[in-house]
Amino acid sequence: MRTSQVAKYALFASCYIFWVASGLMIAVGLYAKLNSEKSIVDSFVTEPSVILIAVGILMFAITFIGCMGALRDLHVLLRIFAYMLVIVMILQFVAAVLGFMFSGMVLDKASSVMSKSIARYRDDLDLQNFIDYIQKKFKCCGVNSYTDWSENMYFSCVDNNPSLESCGVPYSCCIKDEKGKNVINTMCGYETQNLKQWEAEDRIFVDGCLDKIVSWGRANLLFLGGLAMGLIVLELLIIFLAFALLYEINIVLNRRKSTVPATTFQSMMTGDETLFREIECIEKEFDKELECMEAEGEETFVRRVGYKAEVECEFLEQ
Repeated sequence: MRTSQVAKYALFASCYIFWVASGLMIAVGLYAKLNSEKSIVDSFVTEPSVILIAVGILMFAITFIGCMGALRDLHVLLRIFAYMLVIVMILQFVAAVLGFMFSGMVLDKASSVMSKSIARYRDDLDLQNFIDYIQKKFKCCGVNSYTDWSENMYFSCVDNNPSLESCGVPYSCCIKDEKGKNVINTMCGYETQNLKQWEAEDRIFVDGCLDKIVSWGRANLLFLGGLAMGLIVLELLIIFLAFALLYEINIVLNRRKSTVPATTFQSMMTGDETLFREIECIEKEFDKELECMEAEGEETFVRRVGYKAEVECEFLEQ
């Protein structure tokens, strides 16, 4: 089937890129799930690794349908792909509106997850490295303040705590000393929970990470909005390419349907001998088309056979 090669391969390339990306998402989600000893959230459905796997599988299925539909010019698959993308865009819009309307609930959930992460700081090495990265990146300590580290059994500030890190904070909370920046002092946070905030702020970051992350998001709202708009424009472009290819396929199919009746009418106006020659040519054309159309599906094949029989019957009746 002859369609625009630009629309066809542009759609295929776009779907292929997202198809590979979805495969990576599934792999990362499975790795995080299999290497996680204990979940930091209450519900299995809201666990980050499960969400990553679910989104990856959905993207994988949608983009695979798009790749096959674009590569083989399959009308049904392209239509399914286009409608699924429209539904995904609607769901994204609904999620954005709900997130804005219930932002307080989202922050409370984030605070709960971060608090559980702090409690498991020493139990999961990957989680420990992630928390250290966040605290260094945003120059923060704890969820709401540095005293949140008392929720961890190793840093808990109780009298009977045998840990050497009792009443302290991780070294990632410490303010770097420029003189000894090449030497990591892992004991810099010891006993800092016993200090007043104005005393502790000379040694460690005292602001909570949740407020720091929210402030960073507000400060970079234009950048984040640009990324979101770029994603929306890309999705709209893919939807446009899918419907453009569908439109071209419909044009080709309509041309094929209109070719045979016109040829038959012209033949009947030129006499018996010419008529039989034209019918023989039409039969040969039908046979060639049938061989080509068998690969496009049983429904199309049956429709072609029925149409051929109808044309022959009309001629015999004449």
